[in-house]
Amino acid sequence: MKIDVMGVSFDNVTMDEALEKAKEILAGERAQYVVTPNAEIVYEAMHDEDFCALLNDAALILPDGAGVVLGSKILKTPLKQKVAGVDFADRLLGHLAETGGSVYLLGSKPGIAELAAEKMLAKHPGLTIAGMADGYFKDEAPVIEKINAVKPDVLFVCLGAPKQEKFMQVHRGELQVKLMAGLGGSLDSFAGTVKRAPKWMIDLSLEWLYRLIKEPKRFGRMLRLPKFLWAVVWKRIGGGR
Repeated sequence: MKIDVMGVSFDNVTMDEALEKAKEILAGERAQYVVTPNAEIVYEAMHDEDFCALLNDAALILPDGAGVVLGSKILKTPLKQKVAGVDFADRLLGHLAETGGSVYLLGSKPGIAELAAEKMLAKHPGLTIAGMADGYFKDEAPVIEKINAVKPDVLFVCLGAPKQEKFMQVHRGELQVKLMAGLGGSLDSFAGTVKRAPKWMIDLSLEWLYRLIKEPKRFGRMLRLPKFLWAVVWKRIGGGR
């Protein structure tokens, strides 16, 4: 079931259900992609029809943020829960480790993917890291060639929005993978170069506050959250008339 939140059609799933859908994609015959929009990304999509179309063209759209879930509640079409992209990715890695699957890591600064791979292998010993490349490339053709040479089951695309969504949609027909996931800065989280909020803050939906404290320069970006919520409230008021 899909839930529309300001134009983005989210899959109304729990984390377990999201993983099951990912397994279905992995059992398919063609490459499909997963996106993980938070409130900031939805706000951008509200003002960019092409970007919104990129998100809605995904096989699986996961609500990566408490703001999106809150917005769905305000609109009286509540999503089941937040499905954080980095947690979904970790669960997917666990599945690949159990089944002998492989993943290719694409994105972030030079050296980050290598460090992330070390941490991933330490947690999921049966996992195969098929390859990796940083996100600092201008020509996409050599990157696609390297990915296709190793034919991973899963491709983590961590280039930031909307670049990662464009990359996945444009190249899904030529990439020899089963599942692609746009995961923003998740490689930095796996590598440990960017710390996640303590569990109690995550449980209280305060992960955004932790990131703001750690990275005050994000303040401008964070302003999209109240703008998004105000737009949601305005739509709710208008829809009730």
